[in-house]
Formats: sequence, C-alpha cells, structure tokens
Amino acid sequence: MTGSDNGSFDRRSLLTGAAGLLGAAALPAGAAQAATSETAGRYPANWPELEPYGLADTRQDLWPRADNSFVLPLEPRPQDEELGRVWMRDTYVNCFRVGGRPLYVATGTTRVAGLPAAAPWNDGIYVWTARSLRGPWRLADTTRIRPDAAKGKVWSPEFAGENRPGRMVVAPWQEYWTDEGQFGKRGNAWAPEVHYFRGTWYIVACMGDHSQKVGSFMLVSEGGVEGPYRLVEGNHDKPFGDPFIGGPGWIKPGAYHHIDGSLYTEGDDAWLVLHNNLYAKFRDDMEDIVPATNLPAFRQTPYAPEPYLEGAYVFKYGGKYYLLHAAWNRSSVNADGSTRYAYDPAGAGRTQYQYDAVVAVSDTFEGPYSERWTAGVGAGHNNFFVDHSGHLWATFFRNPNFGYWADPARVGDAAVAGVVRLEWTGPQGNRLYVQRRK
Repeated sequence: MTGSDNGSFDRRSLLTGAAGLLGAAALPAGAAQAATSETAGRYPANWPELEPYGLADTRQDLWPRADNSFVLPLEPRPQDEELGRVWMRDTYVNCFRVGGRPLYVATGTTRVAGLPAAAPWNDGIYVWTARSLRGPWRLADTTRIRPDAAKGKVWSPEFAGENRPGRMVVAPWQEYWTDEGQFGKRGNAWAPEVHYFRGTWYIVACMGDHSQKVGSFMLVSEGGVEGPYRLVEGNHDKPFGDPFIGGPGWIKPGAYHHIDGSLYTEGDDAWLVLHNNLYAKFRDDMEDIVPATNLPAFRQTPYAPEPYLEGAYVFKYGGKYYLLHAAWNRSSVNADGSTRYAYDPAGAGRTQYQYDAVVAVSDTFEGPYSERWTAGVGAGHNNFFVDHSGHLWATFFRNPNFGYWADPARVGDAAVAGVVRLEWTGPQGNRLYVQRRK
C-alpha cells in the first residue's frame, strides 16, 4: 500500500513535464488527471448515500466492464497452459520509477497444476514486470538466482534449504507439512504485494489457512525485484501481530494471526497494515514493527453489525487517505419481496453475491474514516495505484469461490489479473469509484 502522494514526481513537475526523480516510491498521484479536471472546472459527482448505512450499490456503472477495464496479458507458466492464462486471486499491480524509467509489477495468489485452488498448498510467490500497463508482461528473470527453479518464482516454502546462519529465507512455521490424512501436503502463500521503498524491494504476503501458522510476513530483496529475498527478523518465529481465534475449524488454537498484510509508505516512514483494522509502524531498519504486539486500530465507521472484512489497504490521493476493504455483498429478500443487497454478516437467507471493494476516506492515516461506500462491484481484495501518466487504476480478480463469478457459466472467466480505471470526484467530493459510464 504505497502512498501515491510520496511519488517520484511532485505535482508541479509532472504538470510541466519536468519529471525529476525525488525518491524510490510509487509514481505520482494522478496529478495529470486532476489537472485536466481542474481546467475543465468540474469533477464527477458523488452518488447519494445509500440508506440505511451498509447497503451495497450494485449498479452496472461500478462493475469492471469492457469499456473501463482489461485483463493483463501475463506471461504464462507451464501450469497455466491448460487454462490458457494465469489463474490469480488477490491481484496486485503497482508502478514504480526505477533507474529513471517506469517499472510495473504484478503478483497475486496462484495455484499449482492439478489443484482447483491455491490450497491446501501452492508453490509460493511469482512476480511479473512490464514497462507499460498493457505489456508485454514477463516473468521476473530469476534464472540467474535459481537456474533450476521455475522462472518468476521469487519465494517459496521450497526454498527452506537456502537458510544459512544469519540469513533466513523460510521460517520453520512457513515450511510445508503433512497432516494426519485430512489434507495431505499443506502450506500456501497468499495475497503478496511488491513494494519499492528507499531503493529496496520488499514483498508483504501471508501464509494461508493451511499453513502451520497463519498470518502475514515480509521479505526483503538483496538484489532487484527478482530477489534474492530473505525473511525479515520479526518473522523468524511467527507472523506479525498477536494470535487470536479465527479462520476455519482445522486451524490449531494459537496458530491464527492477522492475514492480508500490506505496506503503506510516506516519505521515509513505513507502516504495516493488517486486516481488518490494525496497523503498526516499521522500525527504521524495516526488520520488525513497533509495537510487535497489541497493535493500534484504525478509527473507522463500522457497519452495524460489522461483517467479516478482508484485504485492508491504504492509498493516499489528493491529500486524503483511503482505506480499502473487501466485503461480501450478500443478497436477501425484503419484506415486500424485493431483493436487498447489503454488507451483512453471513446468516440464514443471505446469499453471497459479489465480493466488493468498499472504501472510506480520512484526513489522517489513523482516521477517523468516513462511512464506507461501494467503489467497485466484484472488485474486492484489490489495490489502487497510479500509472506513469498519472491515471488512477484498481485491480480486481473476480472471486471464483462463491457468488456471481462462481456460477458454472462464468467461473471460466474468474480468477484473473484484471485492472480497471478509477475516477476521483475532486477535492470536495473526495471519493474514488470505478470509472462510471458518462
């Protein structure tokens, strides 16, 4: 979650075309797009609040569509041949300026050949790079690091044999394991993000529900975006934060920590963000967070009741902080027979419909954050970013597990590496939406 306001260009230099490199961070905060809107003297309007708070907006305007989105043409791996494209959940894309040129990175949760999902195990984290959002997208060249390993695979539990005194690549709690026969081989890496901060590449990810310990961790590269990566000191024994009761019933007590870890940077400072409402500042050496336990919480405006949320992500734009969550939009029947769409907790008579991106805005990183709104239908567990021309984008993946995209007629088009244009409603509206129809 790189704050776009600490980008490589300041606002004035971008608008005048004098692009001066100011530091290693995500590219600028859509300044060119904002300037165009300011020149025109108008912005798109905020849609009225839905009442009661917690209703979901399902209008087609907020869907990724053919006119506002596309699926990235990622270079396939051998395990992608049968499907004909990369199967991906939790799609992450960002744009950084490295060596004076824009570099796009993409990653996400992937699966191995022969398994229908990224469970009960997968083979780690893959990274793709490109010089343009449209591609060509190539697997990161890891062949010089591991000539005999799959190209583009930057980290995996398979790399445990690379551990050396003073350099841990895979912690014992991240290694593959086999249960008593329920699942067999287990251990999966989920929801990776790639970040470039103070001239160094980082990956924040989490070990999924089938791992020995479930929770978020961070890797630091000792080279380029391709690695080699090692584990930061704060994760040698456990994931970030405290354990708590959560997750599926097969997770052992004490093993579950906060998942979906992400990184937010601003200036020379960096913060860890954990689902669904916790954060902590990183030490200056980036090897651990402070505090390591009892993490503070964002001040939010929760739904009543609050459902289970995932994929917390912070993005700064136009001087405001945007807190993203993934929330299941569940359908149910109103008393008059009409359909209700809302971010309700799971319950009888409620059917998972779409995995949405909901967003709130604040003047400060910690909050308080506004009431949430639907920013993208079916675009949950995503990130926002700015391309090298200053345009705003979000990622999406179309959740194949439940709801609209799990329908047999559509599931073949689910689990994609998708990007969709965003629009900003200006310094008065302060909302970000999927680009709506004109």
